[in-house]
Amino acid sequence: MNDAHPPMSHAREARCLLRAHRYGVLSTLSKKFDGHPFGSIAPCLTDHDGSVLLFISGLAEHTKNLLNDPRVSLITHDQNDPRIQTQGRVTVIGNAAPLAGREPYAARWLRYFPENAQLFELGDFSFFRIVPQSVRHVAGFGQARWIMSHFTVPPYPLMTQEEDLLAQLNTEPQDKLRRGLQLRGLSAERVRILGIDCDGFDIDADGRMLRFDFAEPVADAESALAALSHSNGE
Repeated sequence: MNDAHPPMSHAREARCLLRAHRYGVLSTLSKKFDGHPFGSIAPCLTDHDGSVLLFISGLAEHTKNLLNDPRVSLITHDQNDPRIQTQGRVTVIGNAAPLAGREPYAARWLRYFPENAQLFELGDFSFFRIVPQSVRHVAGFGQARWIMSHFTVPPYPLMTQEEDLLAQLNTEPQDKLRRGLQLRGLSAERVRILGIDCDGFDIDADGRMLRFDFAEPVADAESALAALSHSNGE
């Protein structure tokens, strides 16, 4: 297989960085304090299309704020890296909209946040979606740009194929995944795939969530399997 691939677009590079993070600072406009910015830590999950899902309580201050004024921003970065000013980070600016029901999003959310299972027993938690209107991507010190278009992606078959594909992959022996980790200087006894999207895949490796990007975007289960095989050194 030819290993020469074109460089990522700026939009995809920023989207891949956003997909790698599970928490961010959510900034809303305070209802109580006359529109002053209000920042809070919130779990987040980037959906297949590049929009951001939130699962938040109606009692939370940020939820009250965004229901009053949907304009929000969310910044994510690697919380394990102390070099805040030199690492990559993404700020998403958009409107947060409530989503009807939990069922379409619950299974995927719980794969990434299994500790949230008890929250689904509470009646006041619900899903919101932030559709990015503008994105600020800081790739490192002195490397910042605005992304005003092509950050989100149109529907593609893998969106509806992901769950069946995961059921297949996670029932197979995980030697290939372990070999892929070894190629990257990593190791784990227990590995399973949490999710696959057009840009890459996430795995749980002994309780650590690891993100790996595909060299090129994929659109369906067949191309995702081929990209996974290549990623694992096959």
